[in-house]
Amino acid sequence: MNLNITPLEHILSELNEIDAFLSITMSEQAEEALQRGNDLAVYVARSGKLWADAKYWLNESMRSEVLDTLRNAAHDTKATSKAINSLIDSLCREQRYLVDWAERCNRTATHQLSWCVTVISKAKEEMKLGRYVPQNNK
Repeated sequence: MNLNITPLEHILSELNEIDAFLSITMSEQAEEALQRGNDLAVYVARSGKLWADAKYWLNESMRSEVLDTLRNAAHDTKATSKAINSLIDSLCREQRYLVDWAERCNRTATHQLSWCVTVISKAKEEMKLGRYVPQNNK
């Protein structure tokens, strides 16, 4: 099965690019909202894929032989499960960070896309109302 998982360094690079785009403040112009909405739709899809790929790498890290050895050693020394999980979490912190970041980018892009729809709907309503407003130019 070919999963086409994005390498970790590419996930980081793409999240930097997406995050930079998401940090731009949009005006309330419908034309800009339309263009930005098109870009955001792509970023929603891509950040969702990056989120899944980051989870894949996190799961791979958590299943590594090193962590299995640490898990067994900690168990043999009677460490608590909370201590073992904390140790594993700290060893996988970079992968967990990418998972969290990809999730935030995905949610932010989704919310910004909703905002674009709102701006476009507002402009359409204003255009519709503008046509029906009686003109008093006598």
